[in-house]
Amino acid sequence: MQLVILAAGEGKRMYPITKDIPKPMVPLLGKPKLKYTLSNLPGIIDEVILVVNYLEKQIRDFFGDEYTGRKITYVRQEKLDGTGGAIHACKDFLEGRFLVMMGDDIYAPEDVVKMVQYDLAILVYETKKVGRFGRVMENEDENFVGIFENRNFSLEDNNGEKVLVNAAMYSLNQEFFKHELVAVSDSEFGLPQTLAKMANKYEIKVVKTEKWFPMGKASDVQVAEEKLKEIMF
Repeated sequence: MQLVILAAGEGKRMYPITKDIPKPMVPLLGKPKLKYTLSNLPGIIDEVILVVNYLEKQIRDFFGDEYTGRKITYVRQEKLDGTGGAIHACKDFLEGRFLVMMGDDIYAPEDVVKMVQYDLAILVYETKKVGRFGRVMENEDENFVGIFENRNFSLEDNNGEKVLVNAAMYSLNQEFFKHELVAVSDSEFGLPQTLAKMANKYEIKVVKTEKWFPMGKASDVQVAEEKLKEIMF
């Protein structure tokens, strides 16, 4: 099974760390973050497609064309047009069902195992702190029905109520490419927003995790190292 890892962005929120290093290669406990992801994948993943652009040579030189016994394929996202655009850049390389994850987020290996069980799925995290993350809506059958984005959310906007936010791991199939990408700005197209369009026609499973950490800013690195110990070891 193929896994697409989105690793093209400049990571401006993590400046100055990412001035000279791509965000997925930021060192955690002395090793590039992406190394932990690739080293802890389940055996069902036999090819990793890395979507690259910013300082991509560092990623290519470190991992090469094969890593931990898996084929590594590189796809350059020429225009940084969002997560939806990144997946479409890989279209000619993808066969059947595949997973997608963010190159800078920390995911638990067991959540990858859970996600591969479904043709269509989205990983979510339950929290009181929505922040910059999309709020995921599910129905009584725990199927995905929509996502609500609001970049202006404060961290404590739910009056103490726990909600589901997008942890940005997806199980997708070729049906995704039959749907027009949803624009989320003048220059970007969203993967989860496009997936939400499919919810009227397909069952898309909401898979919950308690182990996920997104690195959003430079000050997150120390916290990320502690989370990495909890999640990976």
